[in-house]
Amino acid sequence: MTSSNLQNLRVAIVGAGPAGIYAGNILTNALRQAQGPDAEPVEARIDLFESLPAPYGLIRYGVAPDHPRIKGIVNSLHEMLDAGTTRFIGNVEVGRDISIAELQERYDAVILATGAIRDAALDIPGIDLPRSFGAADFVAWYDGHPDVPTEWPLDQREVAVIGNGNVALDVARVLAKHAVDLRPTEIADNVLAGLESSAVTDVHVFGRRGPGDIKFTPIELRELGEVPDVDIVVHDEDFADADPANAANNQLKVMLRILNSWRTRESTGASRRLHLHFYHSPVEVVGSPETGVSGIRFERNEPVGDGRVQGTGQFREFAVQQVYRAVGYYGTPVIDAPFDVRAGVVSNVEGRVRDAATTGDEDAPVVAGLYATGWIKRGPVGLIGHTKSDAMETIAHLVADAEGGRLTAPTVDGDVLDLLDEREVAFTTWDGWLALDAHERELGATHEHTRERVKVVPRDEQVQISRGALVP
Repeated sequence: MTSSNLQNLRVAIVGAGPAGIYAGNILTNALRQAQGPDAEPVEARIDLFESLPAPYGLIRYGVAPDHPRIKGIVNSLHEMLDAGTTRFIGNVEVGRDISIAELQERYDAVILATGAIRDAALDIPGIDLPRSFGAADFVAWYDGHPDVPTEWPLDQREVAVIGNGNVALDVARVLAKHAVDLRPTEIADNVLAGLESSAVTDVHVFGRRGPGDIKFTPIELRELGEVPDVDIVVHDEDFADADPANAANNQLKVMLRILNSWRTRESTGASRRLHLHFYHSPVEVVGSPETGVSGIRFERNEPVGDGRVQGTGQFREFAVQQVYRAVGYYGTPVIDAPFDVRAGVVSNVEGRVRDAATTGDEDAPVVAGLYATGWIKRGPVGLIGHTKSDAMETIAHLVADAEGGRLTAPTVDGDVLDLLDEREVAFTTWDGWLALDAHERELGATHEHTRERVKVVPRDEQVQISRGALVP
C-alpha cells in the first residue's frame, strides 16, 4: 500500500462529540498503518470544528449528571485530543462562521459528525400545547447546555414522560429525584436551584409496548428503584407476558426480574412517586393554548407476538400538567450539506455523502471528499461502540479515495484560523478547553458540596475563560 496520495492530507471534521473525535483518531492510526517501513511518516493535518466552546458533544451535554461512569468515556476522548494529532477548534458553527464550500477549498476531505440533538416529532393533537416539551431540550437544560434558557418550569405536580428508552428513563429519574441527591454531581448551579424548587410529586412513564421490549439497561433500571424517597409504582395488568423465564437474553431476564420485584414492593409513603405504564400509545395531549396541558390520552395496547402490539379500542386519560416526549432524536443538518429530511441523516452510502438534496436518492452520485459518521450518518441508534465501527467504515473509504486519487486537492493555502481571525470569530482551542476544564474543577473543589466540577453554563463566560480574557 502506497502513501503518496496520503502525504500531507488535510481533513476537516465537523462535530467534536465521540463520533468526530473517534474519526480523527482512527484516521491518524490508519495513516500510520498505511506507510511502509521505508516511507516518510504520514501525518494528516486534522482540524476538529465544534459549534460549542467545549468538546465531547452528548457526553458533556446529553448524559445525566448522576451517571458519572458513562462520562468516564471522556477520559479516553481526552487522551485522543491531548495527543495533538487532531486540532480542536471550538465555538465555530460550520454554515455560519465558515461554509462547507470554504472547508472544501482548504481541505482534501470533510467529515460531518454533527450528531442528532433535536427531538423526533410526535404527531398527535395537542403536542405543541404550552407545558409540552421535547426531552432533548430538558436534557440540554439539566446538562448545562449554553444555548438553552437557564431556567426550566418545574411548577407542576404531575408529569408524563412518553418513551421507553434510556433518555425517557433519565428524564423521569431527574424529575423524580430530590435535588439534595444531585448535589455531589457536576450539575450546574442554576439547574440545582431549579430542581430544589421543583413542585413535581408524580412522574408517569408511558411505553407503547410491554416490559419485555424496554430499551433500558439493567444498571439504570436497578438504580431507578434505589432513588431515595421515591416509590416505584407498577401495574399487574402490564405483566401478563413478562415472565423472566421467557426472556430472549440474560440482560432482559435481569430487567424483568427487577420489574417483577417492584410488583410486590410495599409503598414507603415517599414524597414522590415514579409510575411505569406499559402498553399505552399516546393519542392526544389534552388542554388548551390558554391554560396549557391538563392531561394526556392513550389507547391501551395488547401484544400480538414478536414484540408487536395492537390497539384494543380502550382509551384512558391521565391528569398531568406537563408532558415530555422522549421518542428519539432527529439529525442536525449542516447548511449546504445534502440532508435526507425523512430519515434525519446526511444522505450517504457507507459514509460517503450522496448529492441528494432531500430524499436520500440511492442513485445520486457521491460528493468527492465529503463524508459522514456517527448519528448523522446512520440515525440516532446504537451505543459508543457502534460509533467506533461507524468511523472505521467511513475512514476506510476516505483512505481508499485518497489512495485512488479520488479527492480534490485544496485550492486555498494558509491556516483556517487566519480566516476565522479575519471574521472576528472567537474560536476556542484545546489549551482553552484545558483552562476551562481546570476552572470548572476548581469550582467543584471549593464548592459547599464538593464535586468533581461545577459546569460553567453561559457561552460568553466559557469563551472568555478559554481565551484567557476572564481570569478565574
